[in-house]
Amino acid sequence: MLDVKRMVLGPVSTNAYLVADRGSRRAVVIDPAAAGQRIYQTAVQEDWEIQAIWLTHAHFDHFAGAGELLKALDDEQVRYGMHPGEMELWQMKGGAAAFGYDFDPGPAPGIAFEHGQSLTLGETSFEVRLAPGHSAGHVMFYNAEAGMLFSGDVIFQRGIGRTDLLGGDHAALIASIREQVFSLPDQTVIYPGHGPETTVGEEKRSNPFLRR
Repeated sequence: MLDVKRMVLGPVSTNAYLVADRGSRRAVVIDPAAAGQRIYQTAVQEDWEIQAIWLTHAHFDHFAGAGELLKALDDEQVRYGMHPGEMELWQMKGGAAAFGYDFDPGPAPGIAFEHGQSLTLGETSFEVRLAPGHSAGHVMFYNAEAGMLFSGDVIFQRGIGRTDLLGGDHAALIASIREQVFSLPDQTVIYPGHGPETTVGEEKRSNPFLRR
């Protein structure tokens, strides 16, 4: 069983997720958007041990809290990963300067994600799904057993990711959604990078950007 705690953080209200395996009480942080110390303290309060940080992509609003979080954890065993296609964007601090924002990114992610990779969290596992379009190396994290998809900025409730930033490609984004999201069971819960949860079935029926 998995527990999910959503934290809305940073200047553009980004969803950071603490996801914990109930059996082992081990947790992963997906997209530490800001306020790394707050994320850490929340895990402590829940008695969860953060073992990894996973980035869906490297726009600044999805990893601005990583440096502070890593300092708080002070643990070289924490596995910090993103897709290598995001490194150029990460080195640019995710375009933060264009929005008048600055932060300490901390060390670069040391784990390179690839499509189809299996990531372990306690007694469960997630599949990495490459879904370019919002950015070149954007990935999503899917847990089939729990029916959960952490989609980053690929798809939202009745919306899709913007494609006018570095690495954006509208056609690629639509293809990613159809191939990597809509191929999942309709009851799969989507945990997006912004806004409320939705489901695959709901977006098939009502997302205005994806009607055939």
